[in-house]
Amino acid sequence: MSKITAAITSIGGYVPEYRLTNFELEKMVDTNDEWIRTRTGISERRILKGEGLATSDMIVPAIQEILQKKNLDPKEIDCIICATVTPDMVFPATANIVADKIGATNAWGFDLSAACSGFLYGLTTGAGFIESGRYKKVIVAGGDKMSAIIDYTDRNTCVIFGDGAGAVLLEANDEGLGVLDSILKSDGSGRNYLNMKAGGSLKPASIETVTAREHYAYQEGKTVFKFAVKGMADVSAQIMERNNLTADDIAWLVPHQANLRIIDATASRMGLPSEKVMVNIQRYGNTTAGTIPLCLWDWEKQLNKGDNIVLAAFGGGFTWGATWIKWAYNS
Repeated sequence: MSKITAAITSIGGYVPEYRLTNFELEKMVDTNDEWIRTRTGISERRILKGEGLATSDMIVPAIQEILQKKNLDPKEIDCIICATVTPDMVFPATANIVADKIGATNAWGFDLSAACSGFLYGLTTGAGFIESGRYKKVIVAGGDKMSAIIDYTDRNTCVIFGDGAGAVLLEANDEGLGVLDSILKSDGSGRNYLNMKAGGSLKPASIETVTAREHYAYQEGKTVFKFAVKGMADVSAQIMERNNLTADDIAWLVPHQANLRIIDATASRMGLPSEKVMVNIQRYGNTTAGTIPLCLWDWEKQLNKGDNIVLAAFGGGFTWGATWIKWAYNS
């Protein structure tokens, strides 16, 4: 009997219509287009505008695209995992809200918080559910409305982040395709360098925390950059070595879109030319848990059955990891 693996069988994505360009940011903070592009690679980012709109309102259309592509009844979905650090509410889980909005009345679900590595953590978790044989159809979504927690007077963060979401459908595969290996890491001492100081049980919301602007993302850029370059590059090289993969074997690197210099360093460590690296940071910025599925969504038509693909991420906390998949279908 063939070993059951969990394969991505469909993908959907969503980015808001509104584009916040570097030139608009020049009017908001002390920065300019050249400074942003040379340090991050970003030209614009999408922002979710409109009263009462939240992360679920980006994840829902991403999943609906999958349902349409696969001609799938939402009642067939067994589980929904939402990777996000910007849930609609502290509770209930955004996954529960999403299930209600799409009519997935037979699905259970939960949110997973691992910052920019959230989608990788969710993908590995969802793959385990499929491999167990207990569940047939698992949705893993990554999405963040980062504009909700960004201080647009802080040029260290406001130039980087955007809003967006992507989702994949995982199903069983017996051809040796799908999620084949993951190396996932965390180091909680990184909480000092990339965090949101208030809003949790450590520092509940108060007039003082709001006045001190502690409900926004905080980043100590130079320290995070140093850790991210090493962490993402090391783990990507490790997953290749562990599985005897060479640069020639890899069809695509799908890196978290945090910073173009971090992406280039990871590709260099893996020995990959730029044409094998997915980069859309210039259009979307850093959408946190949304970046990797949005890359897969953008490149879906260029992916071929059997392609070796390495997904790599680094996020606040710190969290990081790499996942090796064999693509399971031709578009």
